[in-house]
This record gives sequence, C-alpha cells and structure tokens, in this order.
Amino acid sequence: MNSKREQIFVWSRNIRLFHWINVIAITLLFCIGLIIFNGKLFGVSTEGKILLKTLHVSVGYVFSINLLFRIVIGFIGKAHERWSQMLPFTKGFSQELTEFKEHKKAAYKGHNPAGKLMVFALLSLMLIQMISGLVIAGTDIYYPPFGQYFAESIAIDKQNIDAIKPYSKVNVDETAYQAMRELRKPFITAHVYAFYCFIFLIPLHIIGVIIAERRERTALVSAMITGYKYLPKDEPK
Repeated sequence: MNSKREQIFVWSRNIRLFHWINVIAITLLFCIGLIIFNGKLFGVSTEGKILLKTLHVSVGYVFSINLLFRIVIGFIGKAHERWSQMLPFTKGFSQELTEFKEHKKAAYKGHNPAGKLMVFALLSLMLIQMISGLVIAGTDIYYPPFGQYFAESIAIDKQNIDAIKPYSKVNVDETAYQAMRELRKPFITAHVYAFYCFIFLIPLHIIGVIIAERRERTALVSAMITGYKYLPKDEPK
C-alpha cells in the first residue's frame, strides 16, 4: 500500500456482520419472493406456495432481527456504528456535501456524503419491507408477531384458532376474512414497490462503491471484510 497512506480501523465487527447477514438475507428474500410472485408461471402448487412463504417469512425474521440490531447499535454503539456518523441531514452535512461535489476531500474515514444518502435510502426501504412483511406474514400464513391476532379476528369459533390454516376456509368468517384482506392491501403495495426501489438502488449502490473506490482508493470493498481502510496521512480523520 502507498507509504503516504495509513491503515485505519473503521468498520466494527457489528457493522460488518450486519452488512453481510443483510446481503445474504436480502438475496434470499428476493429470490424466494420472485418465485412466489410468479408462482403460476412456475407451476407452484398450493402446498409449494405455503412452503415457499414459510421459508420467505423465516428468512424475513433473520432480516428483521438483524435490522433491529443495527438500529439499536446506531444509538448505543461507538464511532461509525452511530447514526450521527452514518446518516445524512446531521449537523454540517450540507457543507460536507458541497465539499464532496467540489472534490475538496481525497478520502473519507466513514461514508462519503453520497454514501450517507444511500444508507438512508436503503435503511428506509428495509424498514418498510420489515413492517409490511410482518403484517403480510400475519394475514397470509398467520405467523408471528401478528398472526394470532389476525387468526382470532377471522375465526368463527374463537376457541378453535388452531383450525385456521393458510388457504383453508375452515372456521373462517368470510366477511371478517375479506375485511382482513382489505386491511393488508396497502402493506402489499408498500412491500412490492419497496422491492422495485431496491431493484433500482442496489445496482446504484454497487456502482457508487466502485466509483468511490476509484476516486478515494481506500480499499473500500475489503474494508467491509477486514474493518480497515487506507487513508491519506495528511487528511483529517
């Protein structure tokens, strides 16, 4: 590495674990979700669809726990774990963005201003996906945390909740069931459109990382594995 640069520890193990668990979970959710969405095209049976949705929700729990973990350490963590270091719209961000546009800084210890905006956008979409996904899981296959509530809301016999199963009309009040389906519509819309936004932003994120690495040359990609970036010695840290 260039002698004019020094190795600086930036990304903690918490950040790196969150990042790679998130990458794996989102990839799996996208793949399974696309198969479910195109179930008729792939000839998926009702039993197969229930299995896929169960798998989708199970991975969704991992995604949700990982995201909640990241939210918490954003408030109680150290250095670049904290939201004040990771997100835009904090004090001094406008000036930082102006300097970034004018190429006044050679490298950044954490995210550059464009990276902070991308983090904010991706985290916002993740929250939408998590909340809408948990509601859909509760109304579709009656999984926690909302499944019990929705199952009770549509049950004819409230003492026989266990009889309510996905794609079954046993012990289901049809009027209550249709009301539940209406309730879930905006959550499905949010889930689908957030997915479309992900399809746009993820390639943009990857392109941004490539551009930032070519511009800053800080070992940006490997830093998310090792935790270390290589920064100019004369740059403020």
